[in-house]
Amino acid sequence: MTKSTPTTAWQNHWHRHPGVRSGAELSLGERAADKMRNAMGSWPFVFGFFAVMIAWALTNTWLLERVLHHKAFDPYPYILLNLFLSMMAGVQAAALLIAAKRSDSIASEVAMHTASNTDDIKVLINENTELTSAVKRNTDLLDELHRHVTAIGTHLGALAGEFEPPPPPEAASEG
Repeated sequence: MTKSTPTTAWQNHWHRHPGVRSGAELSLGERAADKMRNAMGSWPFVFGFFAVMIAWALTNTWLLERVLHHKAFDPYPYILLNLFLSMMAGVQAAALLIAAKRSDSIASEVAMHTASNTDDIKVLINENTELTSAVKRNTDLLDELHRHVTAIGTHLGALAGEFEPPPPPEAASEG
């Protein structure tokens, strides 16, 4: 049993689908949207975001004011941080829309690939059905020919009367 390479939960594998464009086939914007979606929709991003928020609060409240006794550049209630978060929310909304548009594009490519495969399979099934029907017709003809040949042989045997066919060569040499 071979051991597979472990993958992380936030990785996606759309680029491996045969119906989805990837790599050099994508525009710069599409590649950026994929990277942004994969980064922003991950646990490392969430934990990194919390780390920055905690570092901001600790730096302004504890380090600058209490340890170094300097004036904090953004004292509590962190108005500058709120401004940055509001700007970031606006940019994230646009980024999420771009990522959603890219996801729709991927889903559309997969659907088109599936539809194409479905059409190909329907054609193959129809061809298979036609071949099966042709084999059935030929088998029926062969059965009918077999019945006719058997009937002719029986009829010829009745006309010949007592005529017996000669023995096979092996039986003649044994006697």
